[in-house]
Amino acid sequence: MKILFPAALALQLALVAPSFAQQSASVTPIDGIAAVVNEDVILKSELARAMANVQQQYAGRATELPPTDVLQKQILERLILQRLQVARAQQSGITVDDQELSQAIESIAQNNKVSVDQLRQQLAQQGQSFDSFRNAVRDELLTQRLKQAYAQGAVHVSESEVNAALSAQSQSGTQLHLANIVVALPAGATPEQIAAGQKKVDGVKGLIDRKEMDFTAAAIRYSDAPNALDGGDLGWRAAQEIPAAFSQIVGNMKPGDVAGPIRGATGFQLLKLVEVRDGGAGLGTISQYHTRQILVKSKDPANDAKGKARAETLRARLAGGANFAKTAESDSDDPVGRANGGDTGWRSQDGLGAEVGAAVAALRDGEISQPVQTKDGWVIAQRIASRQGVAASEDQRGAMRETIGRRKLEDAYDRFLREMRGEAYVSTRVGADAEQPLQAAPAAAPEAPPKKKG
Repeated sequence: MKILFPAALALQLALVAPSFAQQSASVTPIDGIAAVVNEDVILKSELARAMANVQQQYAGRATELPPTDVLQKQILERLILQRLQVARAQQSGITVDDQELSQAIESIAQNNKVSVDQLRQQLAQQGQSFDSFRNAVRDELLTQRLKQAYAQGAVHVSESEVNAALSAQSQSGTQLHLANIVVALPAGATPEQIAAGQKKVDGVKGLIDRKEMDFTAAAIRYSDAPNALDGGDLGWRAAQEIPAAFSQIVGNMKPGDVAGPIRGATGFQLLKLVEVRDGGAGLGTISQYHTRQILVKSKDPANDAKGKARAETLRARLAGGANFAKTAESDSDDPVGRANGGDTGWRSQDGLGAEVGAAVAALRDGEISQPVQTKDGWVIAQRIASRQGVAASEDQRGAMRETIGRRKLEDAYDRFLREMRGEAYVSTRVGADAEQPLQAAPAAAPEAPPKKKG
């Protein structure tokens, strides 16, 4: 299997593995349990090491980190979610064999410009066993594969979605670089919890508006989203990928603007438009047709008089007023066509195939073709409607399909994680209510929560 993830692993592995670019902060192992996650536990020593590594990532920028107690909560939540994902992956039969794991570790070593032996030595010098590091990498691989498996079952991108997105891109190739800050609310939030969330998000917005803190620092310090430690970065998105609830808001923003608070299903959100760029508008247009089809299958259409006669009989029934969709469901030899009334969706003339495409192009909307001989048999096509769509190559269509799928996966997998977290038994043993508070490497001095002035 081709390993593509080393760069993407950087932040996740920072939670459990040392950084090799700098000397790691000295961390004294702390006995005890930080959290119970179903039948598993997260040790205080794991949490302390994760905090030290994240703090090291921000060496020289410690003021960008949230107060120690908030950082501890953020990191512990990430560790809890990873434990839950690993357990779900194992329950689903997802595995990572030793060869794949070794290849992954070799890639990580190469990324850090060291050999595997040097990597092992550095881990030992920093007080971490190579076995624990291997387990951390295995867990991350399992998490990635769970997400891939979830995508295959839960994320579907239709051709009509690809066509619509390509059409929007043709009209405006703008791409937007966005960032967000989320103040989460629990399911079924009480009026008091909603008011507290509103107060917090207003306070964060006030800090940004008064330029007392930039957006990235505020996201790291105060956001409840999984991308908080990334400064709330959402990356580049095509204009048509922006959820409908935000598209009009973003459309009126200039780079650098911050919108919100926006109330959503999971809480309050601040949205920043970081940059805008041209994503490559100017694709040409092409005629597209929405059709239904009935297939009379034949192994040798040119010499199959019986098959041709059956196709002509079906065409006569349709000419006499028979419903095309119902006829396709009862008589088409295409199993997909039988399931959906012969509907093929929107396709270009070439996408329909040479013979059928030419016949459909010659029809008017609503007309039905005569039986058309193809290599698979005879096809009777009904042209439902026509339009001008985007003339895109298969590579362009594939890229757009991937983009739409990635956006859908982000939304769906986030809901999946929230549901899994809500169903799990989780008991945290550190924080304000802990009998023995965690002692981690020094971080930025704690700050009071933001307050709205006025």
